[in-house]
Formats: sequence, structure tokens, C-alpha cells
Amino acid sequence: MQVSVLLYGPPGCGKTLIAKATAKEAGFRFINLQPSTLTDKWYGESQKLAAAVFSLAIKLQPSIIFIDEIDSFLRSRSSSDHEATAMMKAQFMSLWDGLDTDHYCQVIIMGATNRPQDLDSAILRRMPTRFHINQPSMKQREKILELILQDESVDLSVNLGDVAKETDGFSGSDLRETCRDAALLCVRDFVHNESESEDYIRPIQQSDLQKAIEKMKRSKSAGVQGVLLHAALD
Repeated sequence: MQVSVLLYGPPGCGKTLIAKATAKEAGFRFINLQPSTLTDKWYGESQKLAAAVFSLAIKLQPSIIFIDEIDSFLRSRSSSDHEATAMMKAQFMSLWDGLDTDHYCQVIIMGATNRPQDLDSAILRRMPTRFHINQPSMKQREKILELILQDESVDLSVNLGDVAKETDGFSGSDLRETCRDAALLCVRDFVHNESESEDYIRPIQQSDLQKAIEKMKRSKSAGVQGVLLHAALD
């Protein structure tokens, strides 16, 4: 039986990485399908491209067709949709259903989205297996920090447990950006002190991580305020 899986949750929490890791561990070929791949200025070509994707997946099986930001491609249909777009969606779903006719077919459809509520009801029906990928817990954040900083020069006094406590609400992507900013502070000090005796970049210290955390919190706060302001104006 053909399997379809939907991964949903906040942005930056590793949905795409989970899909890639699933393909690697299962020994499946991974086809990362971008919506732009299926769009063409010539009428009818988009349907042919959709058919080509499924034909390729069947030839390469076992394989996974992964659609990132699936809501931007297969969002709820309406009467205002362009005719070519509506036909492409219909063709895609028809080919999708066709996989079920072959009981030996080993093609998995996986999708990832931050907005599952925007998906067409017909798509949700075709993806009964759904996993919510939430933001990491404190222990998970500590493990993520260890992985990010494992190849970096970090001062022995750095306590990643304290950093994990300070980063409540941070996604994996936020943690990576925080560590990058902390490392840049070390590079900045090296550039400013180039005329002095130090000829090496110092290790990342607790204070660097703390400054980077505060910067990320300000950035996230500004983003939330911007969204609220935009909603108020609308």
C-alpha cells in the first residue's frame, strides 16, 4: 500500500531534515520536489511535468517524493484559481491516486508545512499519517547546541545547560544562528585586536552566547510585533 506522510509544525524545527534522514535510513531515493519545477508558461506542459515526476519516482523506487512548503503548492482550491493551476493540481492528485493501484509500488509522498490549515481537504484526506514536529525541549536544545558547536573552539567554562535554559522557544534554526553570531563576536574581537600581540581567534565564551541569545530574542520579538501590526492594519 502506498504511504503518504505530512510533517507539520513551527518553522526551523527540522521537518526537511527528518524527511532526508528517513530516506537515508530506509535506503530510499529522495526527490525534493519544488513547485517551480511543475510550472511552465506553455499550456499543458505543467501536467506533463507532474507526470514526469511520478514516472521518475516509480523508475527509481523505492523512493520518496518530498514537497516542502506543500501549502504553497496544494493549498485549498477556489473558483479564483487560474485554470492551468487547477488542472495541474488535479493532475497531481490523479497521479498520486494512481500509485495505489500498484500493490508493489514503493513510492512514499511526504510533505512539510507550517500551515496545515491552508491545505486542501482532498490533500489532507490523502495524507492520513501526520506528525507534529514541535520546538525542541530543554534537553533537546542542549543536544542540538552540542552538535552545532562540536567542531568549534569553545571555552571550557561554557555551560550549554544554562544556554539551553535561556533559549526557551528557540527552534533548531534559531540555535544555529545564535551560535553563528557568538562565533562572529570572536572574529570581530580578533579583527579589532589585530595590531596587538594576539594572533589567534579566541574560543567562544559564555558571554558571547549570552549576547547572541539577547540579539535573537530582540529579533524574534520584533518579528512578532511586525506580524501583529500588519494584522491590525488589515
